[in-house]
Amino acid sequence: MEAAAAAAAIPAVPVPAEPVSAEPLTIAPLLGVAVPAAPESAEPAFVAPVAPSLADDTVAEAPDDDPFLLSLFAAEEEPVHPEAIPIVEGTKIKGSRRVARAARKSQAAPPKVRITKLPKSARRANGKAAKAKKPRPASTLLSIGALLFSGALLVGTTVPANAFITFADEPVGGVNGASISDSGPEQTIEVAADAATTALTRDAFSVTSYAEVVREKYGTRISTFTPTTGAIRWPFPYATPISSGFGDRVAPCRGCSSHHNGVDFTPGVGTPIYAIADGVVSASEFSGSFGQHVYMDHVINGQKVESIYGHMLAGSSPLVAGQSVKVGDLIGLVGSTGASTGAHLHLEVHLDGVVVDPFAWLQANAVN
Repeated sequence: MEAAAAAAAIPAVPVPAEPVSAEPLTIAPLLGVAVPAAPESAEPAFVAPVAPSLADDTVAEAPDDDPFLLSLFAAEEEPVHPEAIPIVEGTKIKGSRRVARAARKSQAAPPKVRITKLPKSARRANGKAAKAKKPRPASTLLSIGALLFSGALLVGTTVPANAFITFADEPVGGVNGASISDSGPEQTIEVAADAATTALTRDAFSVTSYAEVVREKYGTRISTFTPTTGAIRWPFPYATPISSGFGDRVAPCRGCSSHHNGVDFTPGVGTPIYAIADGVVSASEFSGSFGQHVYMDHVINGQKVESIYGHMLAGSSPLVAGQSVKVGDLIGLVGSTGASTGAHLHLEVHLDGVVVDPFAWLQANAVN
């Protein structure tokens, strides 16, 4: 069909009125038809120009007066090689791409088949999978036995033993062979008509809330005292508030003690502090949780007494170690150095190395 279309696309060649030479036309090489060579002639041959027209799809009519062209139109349709199709430069021939594609496919080499061999690990895994699919009665029975044993163990450890015991009617011995299932006469109690009822007496009790218990154990102890002028005196010549007493308490700060070994006086920052008795300074420095503090040794009633004054203003004490001090001499000024939450004097009293309540000791010994 493609050869016929190509032949049909060739326009009809007009024949001149005068006789022309028998030299073949130039169209023969285009169609791939072998035409015998014509005898040479002295006169130049007339060559009809052929203008290719690919847009005209009509079939040219066969001429009546040219035997050569009549033989061409009467010839049977033969397949034409793709290279024999006339190609005009600068034009596109319909169907040429399809012909070229078919030629490439016919010349293409057959596809190569590559056989990949599985690695040993894959073959081994496939073999294991195939073996695993085979039923194993022994493993199945073992699994069922393990489940039954687990269930029996659970029941045996959670259910009481008497749940499996059935109590039968057994004779307990006695008159007429009475059994434990026999019901005897009901018990009754008779109250005398003149019996009098007595009201129950209960012990008295009181209720203390948890907040009151905590407040009583750890709360601030407010105490008052009367200043004295004797050989043993209070550290201030006038009454001052006391914010925390001796004993257990809630620690007021990080690092503060929950058992208070002294008494905290709060007369205000910068208030002068005085010695409670005659003595000798054993330490006067700024260090530790007491901050600026003074240690003094006393001998009172033949007993060794040590007094400690803590949390004073830095550099406010004029005393040095080894210095003798008289009762009522200046010790320093009230401050808040060391582990402290506010300006106060922390006073401690030790009797022969034993910590005692300073407030109770001064009340018993500070007299006029």
